Amino acid sequence: MVPGLTRRLLDFRWPRGHTPQPMPTSSTSVAVKICGITSPGAIDAAAGAGAVYGGLVFHPNSPRFVNLEQARALADHMRGRLKIVALIADMDDVRIENLVNTVRPDFLQLHGGESARRSAYIRGKFGLPVIKALPVAEPSDLALAAEYENAADMLMFDARPPKEALRGGGHGAAFDWKILEGRSFTKPWFLAGGLTPENVARAISLSGAKQVDVSSGVESAPGVKDAARIRDFISAANTPASLSRQSA
Repeated sequence: MVPGLTRRLLDFRWPRGHTPQPMPTSSTSVAVKICGITSPGAIDAAAGAGAVYGGLVFHPNSPRFVNLEQARALADHMRGRLKIVALIADMDDVRIENLVNTVRPDFLQLHGGESARRSAYIRGKFGLPVIKALPVAEPSDLALAAEYENAADMLMFDARPPKEALRGGGHGAAFDWKILEGRSFTKPWFLAGGLTPENVARAISLSGAKQVDVSSGVESAPGVKDAARIRDFISAANTPASLSRQSA
């Protein structure tokens, strides 16, 4: 883990009534989130390679969708090994409450069109830290971060999905990572969108990201995680020598 990153992750303004849990220890320098997990094998590969977060997707249009019973079993396998992130998009309070009570995630990732006000409401009502995903295509899109820095505990800069897309993420698309270079935000943030074992080192080098999120980039087929690609991704994200070998 990057020096000071664990402290930053734990120094959030946590929602009332929420007791932060210690972050998983990791010898890696970049915190990796493997999203769209659908099998115990993917959890084992992610935890064994040094990932910090595991993501479960609750968007029905995603090939990585898991229902509550599947998610509960996966979360139980993940607990204590990876921080459990539940990805939701424009979900109503009743369904969020059912999810939280059944799966008991560590974070809620809001990947829809939730406003800053709605994000803050979810954060306070359910007592869980919130990661808010923001769509990015050009430098001006980063201005949206200011609206959410007081409403979320972490931000995620993800590639803006195609206009015809039925879901917010998991498309394998990327944006120009250089637009994040030298930018500072008051909350920790993830880089996401189009990351693979082959390009993640360059993405980190260009953006300055300390946390990265990957889904389709470590799959052999939509929704099927590949253990070797997970290991390769985490290794590449945390191999400084690879940064100098990749061209900008």
